[in-house]
Formats: sequence, structure tokens, C-alpha cells
Amino acid sequence: MPTLNWIGKEAVVNHHQQVPFRLLKDVPELGYGDPGSGNLIVQGDNLVALKALLPYYAGQVKCIYIDPPYNTGDESWVYNDNVNSPLIRDWLGKVVGREGEDLSRHDKWLCMMYPRLALLRLFLRREGVLFVSMDETEEGALRLVLDEIFGRENALGTLVWKRRSSSAMRGTPLSIDHEYVMCYALEAGSALLYGLEKGVESYPLVDARGRYASTDLTVGMGREARPNQFFPITNPRTGKVYQPNPERVWRFFPQTMQEVIAKELVIWPDDFPERRMERPRYKTYYDPDTAKPKPVSSWVESVNALQGAAEDAAEWDLTILGSGMNQEGGKALQEIFGTKVFAYPKPISLVASLIQAASRSDDLVLDSFAGSGTTGHAVLKLNQQDGGKRRFILVEMESKIAREVTAERVRRVAQGYSRVKGEAVPGLGGGFRFCELGEPLFDEGGRIRETVSFADLARHVFFSETGEPLPRERVTESAFLGECRGVGIYLLYNGILGDKSAAGGNVLTRSVLAQLPPFDGQKVIYCAGCLLGPDRLQAERIVVRQTPYEIRVT
Repeated sequence: MPTLNWIGKEAVVNHHQQVPFRLLKDVPELGYGDPGSGNLIVQGDNLVALKALLPYYAGQVKCIYIDPPYNTGDESWVYNDNVNSPLIRDWLGKVVGREGEDLSRHDKWLCMMYPRLALLRLFLRREGVLFVSMDETEEGALRLVLDEIFGRENALGTLVWKRRSSSAMRGTPLSIDHEYVMCYALEAGSALLYGLEKGVESYPLVDARGRYASTDLTVGMGREARPNQFFPITNPRTGKVYQPNPERVWRFFPQTMQEVIAKELVIWPDDFPERRMERPRYKTYYDPDTAKPKPVSSWVESVNALQGAAEDAAEWDLTILGSGMNQEGGKALQEIFGTKVFAYPKPISLVASLIQAASRSDDLVLDSFAGSGTTGHAVLKLNQQDGGKRRFILVEMESKIAREVTAERVRRVAQGYSRVKGEAVPGLGGGFRFCELGEPLFDEGGRIRETVSFADLARHVFFSETGEPLPRERVTESAFLGECRGVGIYLLYNGILGDKSAAGGNVLTRSVLAQLPPFDGQKVIYCAGCLLGPDRLQAERIVVRQTPYEIRVT
């Protein structure tokens, strides 16, 4: 397989493994609504933030969407697109060293992107997918890097979308009016995508049971129609009898048809005379969890995940997705903030279409280049439309943008806001926590910081031992963290057994062992020390890992 080389590559291909784990510091005054909703906005370098999030979310994300800097060389944006911000320059100097002084902007961009993409891969579920927006500036290099990290066999394809409605001369006779969205899977054979045209907008009717579509209750006969597919059906409300279309047959056999009628899944013409139906039709209800996957077209032009009802189209002016889509993104921010606060934001309809294609129900969506917060907005909008409970994680590097744009946009659309002309826009509901990056788990001497709680260390220990995140509900007042692949994981730390003395309960002794919740199998116990002999440890099937020395710090 072809690979790509650049100055600084050797320094960054494994750098994500050396990034230290840090704590997340909650900033409640910048959050909104229910902090337990599962939505999270993190401000900080996304490389460090992703590493901090791994013990919580590794292997749990269904859909990742990122819109990284395109590296066009334009340094006039509020969100620098030349990979030349002070944070990135400082990072390159530390990681790449003096070699970084000779880097071109393309080398810098690749050095920045590689470890971040490597970390993002660790968040995906087996059936999860990654979407990356890009233009032609780095499209070729990005494809080779993604092939290297994810495997060429996991490249699902590239979507193309029209970003503006009219062509423009930009120093070349060719007007580049399109952009790309590259799509990769953790495992291509397990990836789940749902056709963009089969979302909630395809179910335009509503009753007390939800959104539904009206489908023909008959089907074509084909070459061989069975006799028991010709039979009368009766409207139980009126007693009127209906025969099948002479050239078609009922969709269901008699027994199933009676069940369908009993479940009130038939639309009877005499119940809705204004619709002028001649024959009964069939209700198919929208269920985001069981909707059948459909092929996703690589040409994104006329699909609009948010158009749905007429009032939505009027609200967003999105009658044709693909006609001036970048203008759509700017218009949304103009309506929310009353001014231009972000250059070239992605259109919410595009991002929502991608999320809708890749997620259902309470799936987790991650965006580590959050920018204007379009991904969070799209998740809330989709949840409102289809009753889903999708959750989002947004990471934004720049403090000012994270606080005043990313979080502020999501807060306004969640609670409702007023347009420039004064019209009130109702809130979408939902809430989020806002966090900053805190201290590393360990100090310069390799000791666990005193500020580290039992829950913080428990998550880190379980993840470093098993490679899987500790489910949130498992962090209890118990030294037993849980079982993974037949091994029980324990942590003695911070007086978890009730002894608050300096070493009380943190050293494995006979009495401490007797207090531990039992586990019938191999056990790994993290503790400050051990006074049990090797024979006893072998008999009890215990492996001791001494803290802090045997805890992985990167």
C-alpha cells in the first residue's frame, strides 16, 4: 500500500501514546441545563483532550465528524487555517524539535493531524464511522494518512457536496465549487450507515403513536400470485368491505392482515374522505432504532435532513441542500448571534445529514474540531425531530471560541433565542457540561497528585489495565472496579475501605484482603504496597500492581 512521508513523521506517528493523561475540570457556570444529559463541551488542545477522554469513552462513539483546518494558508480567520497558531507552533517545537524549523505548512499540518486521527480511531465502536471534511488543499495527503491509520480496506468512500451556488474566479479559470467528506470505518464489514433519504422527513404524517408514512397495502403479483392473497378485508368501524386491486394482491396473508387491522395499522378511505383514497393503505411508523440501512449516496445535493415539515424549511431557508450551502452556515450563525462570529461555518443541514446517516437512538457523536458548534446544534435538532437521545462531545482548542461561540451557540439553541428582527425561536431542549483540561494525573516525580479522586484514578486504572472504559455506573464506593474478560480489577486508594490514615487500606494485607468484595477468578489489585507472600498471592490468583509505579502514565 502506498504511504506518505514528510518531515517530522517519525516524531509523531506514535506521539499519541506518549501524551499524558490529564483530568477534566468542570466549569459549571459555562454549562447549561442538565449536566447529566451526557453532552459535553471541552476546551483545550484536542490532542490532550482526546487523551483525557479515552478512559471514559474509548470504543463507545458511533459517529465522529471533524472539520479540521484546510491548511489553505489563510491566516486572517479567527480560527487560524495555516496551522500556525501559538499552540500548534509550541507543540511542534516540543514534539518535532529543531527539525520542525524546516517544516513547510504541509509538513506542519500532517504532524498536527496524524496523532489526532490516531486517537480518534480509538473512540470508535466496532460499527462506528468517521467523517472528515476537506477541500483539495490536503485531500490527497489526508487520504493516504487515513489509509495508514484506519487501513485502506476500511475506506467506505468519499462524499462530494456543492458548497456554493455560483462559480467564482479565484486566480484560476476553474471554479472549485465542491468539497469532500471522507468516510472511514473502524471495521468496514460492521459499519452501519442509513440512507440519507430515509430519515424522519420521509415520515410526514403524525398521530398519537408518532410519525408515519402512508404505504400501498397491495403489491404487484409477480409471476405467481397465490390464491390466498385474494380475499376481502373489512373496516371494523364502518363494516365496509374492500377487495384487492384486480391487478395486485394484498401485502399480507389473511392471518397477518387480521393482526395488522387489529393493531390499527390500516388507513381506511372512509375514515379520511378528504384524501380521496379508493383503497386502504398501510401505516409504517418511523423507528430510528430499527430503520433498515440504505446505501448512502456519495453525491450530497438534494438531501436535507432538517427540511421535514414546511415550517422547518421556512425557518432555515433550506429548500435545496447544496445551493449555497456555505451561505446557509453563515446565515444560521447570523440569526443566532446577530453578527458574523465565525468564518465559513459548516451548514447544519450537511452535518445533520451525516449524523442522521450514522447514528440512531442514544448513540454518541464526537467532534474534536468543534469550531462554531454546528455538530452540537445538529444533534439537538435531530433529537427534537425524531425523539432520539443522541449525545455529543465537542472539543474546541481556542478558549475564546469555546466559551463565546461553541458553548454559547449550543446554549442558545437549547433554551431558545430571538432573531435579529425580534422573532422568538423556541429552544430545542437538552443541556451540556463544560470542562477545561486540568492537571495531569501524576506530578513531575511520578506521584499521584493529591487532588486526584478515587473515581478519577479508578477510571484511569481500569482503562490502562483493560483497554476499555469503566462504565460510569460502576464507579461506586467499592475497591472492586469490575470484571473484564474474566479478570477482576481492584483499586486500593484514598481510604476506599474506610481507613483515612496515610497508608490505611491502601496496602494489601490479610485483613484488607478479607474486606475486599469476592471474585472467583484471576484478580489484579492496584495498591501502594503488599505484605502477602508469593504463595498466598498465587493461591488467591492475585497479581499486584504497585501504585503509582506500575500505573501507566501515558
